[in-house]
Amino acid sequence: MREFLTSLSLLARAVAHSLERHPRRIMAGVGTLLLGTGVTAFGIAPLAPDAADLPVTQVVESLSIEPLVPADLVASVPFNLFRSDTVRRDDTAQSLLQRLGVRDSAALAFLRDDALSRQLFSGRAGKLVTVETDDQHQLLRLTARWLPDDERSFNRLVLERGSQGMSSRMEVGELTPSTRLAGGEIRSSLFAATDAANLPDSVAVQLAEMFSNDIDFRRDLRVGDRFSVVYEVLQADGEPMRAGRVLSAEFVNAGRAHDMVWYEEPGQKGAYYGFDGQSTRKSFLGSPLAFTRVSSGYGMRFHPISGQQKAHLGVDYAAPTGTPVRTIGDGVVTFAGVQRGYGNVVEISHKDDQSTLFAHLSRIDVRKGQRVSQGDLVGAVGSTGASTGPHLHFEFRVKGQHQDPLMIARNSENIPISPALRARFDAVAQAQRQQLDAAASLQQASAE
Repeated sequence: MREFLTSLSLLARAVAHSLERHPRRIMAGVGTLLLGTGVTAFGIAPLAPDAADLPVTQVVESLSIEPLVPADLVASVPFNLFRSDTVRRDDTAQSLLQRLGVRDSAALAFLRDDALSRQLFSGRAGKLVTVETDDQHQLLRLTARWLPDDERSFNRLVLERGSQGMSSRMEVGELTPSTRLAGGEIRSSLFAATDAANLPDSVAVQLAEMFSNDIDFRRDLRVGDRFSVVYEVLQADGEPMRAGRVLSAEFVNAGRAHDMVWYEEPGQKGAYYGFDGQSTRKSFLGSPLAFTRVSSGYGMRFHPISGQQKAHLGVDYAAPTGTPVRTIGDGVVTFAGVQRGYGNVVEISHKDDQSTLFAHLSRIDVRKGQRVSQGDLVGAVGSTGASTGPHLHFEFRVKGQHQDPLMIARNSENIPISPALRARFDAVAQAQRQQLDAAASLQQASAE
């Protein structure tokens, strides 16, 4: 081995010595060798047969594949099945379990007889139900979740099979918020665009309401207008139960961008602001209904009952019976009762000798002397008194004199954000702007 290494070393020295004395000759020789190899390759390559001309032979051979797990072992391993559905309006215990794939007479009897379990089929439909069964479709566990009337928490009904048979219990859980992004483009109407973007109806209504002072959604919409929105979804055990508040939104109408962000300081009432910090909250809301149409404006009109021309000292909003009615500003209830042709009426006194009146209500949700805040519910749309159909008659007065409610709302003063809160507001606005930009990117990618 030592002799081989010595010979190799001497050969390397000889090559190096020759390269130093005759570099041109050696390099020319190497080049000639490479060139000759290339030419030879060029000349030989075409002599190889074309793969397309070679004969093709199909070989079929049966193979025996052994199962990874013996069939008898697979059959002996138990497994559980999970299914989910919602309670329908006409559901019974039998129809619900059948749709969920449960074949268990004992569970069916328990669901029919147990007082807690019967709550599944009372009240509003839409309760979310999840079942766990064994491989024989016997019920092991049923969990149902739904929102009570206050919607700040959720009810959780749990049915379980134990050593003593079936048992049930009712629990109360806290809703947890998560954030969703969405965007859309106007092709025909706002609600058609929000449906196409899979936005919940409550979010679409909030979106229309947020920009109602800047955009007339009946007249100002243009094909190609677009919107981006960030909103909350309230979840129960990870399952979405309902949409929450719109956290930020941008609406581009006729090339002009309008944007808003929700800001709420702990212990104080929140409001929407522009991203530049300018308040969008006014002393009075634009409408006592969330989103509807004006069926009769302020001024002279042909009275539908008397058949004569008569001054209409308010605004009528067409809406179905039961539609929630809210106060447009902070104030105190000065009347809650019946007034002849107005039917059920609520009157509210506001600052600076201003007052509002809500008439033809189907129900009254406040009492005289009660203090209310902007947006609080005062009743519901109806057709009481001298009325030809369900609608809300709404009046606005200043020092006892009637004014056009639509003009009052548009011209009311903005409520500015406190300078002490500006730094915290800017941090929230910056985070929301990033999410809105992401929502716009998602909408553009979906369109492409």
